[in-house]
Amino acid sequence: MERKHVREWKEHVYPALKSKESEFKLIGYNEITVDELWRCLMETIWKSNPEKYLHEIVQDIFHLPASTYMNFITVNALKVDDSDLMASIQAVTNNEQS
Repeated sequence: MERKHVREWKEHVYPALKSKESEFKLIGYNEITVDELWRCLMETIWKSNPEKYLHEIVQDIFHLPASTYMNFITVNALKVDDSDLMASIQAVTNNEQS
């Protein structure tokens, strides 16, 4: 096997992603999706090293701890909240000026 960018391996590792999704659902993370898992791996685990062998990607998927996933979800939720907050502040400011 050769090293490829992780995006090129996604279709091949789909069964491993589904397995990890099922594992997380068993421990109570019912809202998890394969796409969220993939995004978490892309943005946290593979961010600095996106070139991997297939076996390395499968290993990373199966070794992904729930704490890493929860940190990823929390940070992304805070980012959304920040942008919503700024939009709300801007709306209030615009209304006061009118």
